[in-house]
Amino acid sequence: MSSKQKRLDILNSEVTKCQSCRLSESRTQTVFGEGSLDAKVAFIGEAPGATEDETGRPFVGRAGKLLDNMIASMGLKREDVYIANICKCRPPGNRKPTKDEMDACIPYLSNQLRTIQPKVIVALGNTALGGLTGKDGGIVKRCGEWEWEIDNNWMIMPCYHPSALLRNPNWKEPAWNALQKVAKELL
Repeated sequence: MSSKQKRLDILNSEVTKCQSCRLSESRTQTVFGEGSLDAKVAFIGEAPGATEDETGRPFVGRAGKLLDNMIASMGLKREDVYIANICKCRPPGNRKPTKDEMDACIPYLSNQLRTIQPKVIVALGNTALGGLTGKDGGIVKRCGEWEWEIDNNWMIMPCYHPSALLRNPNWKEPAWNALQKVAKELL
């Protein structure tokens, strides 16, 4: 077992026991993240949905199927990337996580990303973008425009969340353009 896998296993064990916020009271299970330990790109969403809460895997419902297609549009497979969420537990009723809920989980995500060391992080939606950068909203204006997270020197590409694309197909073109910029950066 690699040292990266050992670090992630220890971190996952901590997440499983976490009771730092009220989301731990209603979860079925935690949803840690999955993918390549050597991923050059990580896709980060806001929080698990119902299917993810049941399976313990990120992005496996309808939005997950679209994310798989988005990844394929970049010439990659799901196994080539790392996929996680800001929050590791499902908010009741699929509501947006609160700031204190995200703040409780950000250290776990930061440790995951420091372990994987992706070159690029794709922030899927406003909530993920805000959690990663500390800047509020603006996905419509920021989708496809590079951002930087200074401390870890990560390149962040804001992109629409797959569930938003399912609701509004007009956003598929800017999302596709954003992912093509990421693919070009990975060459």
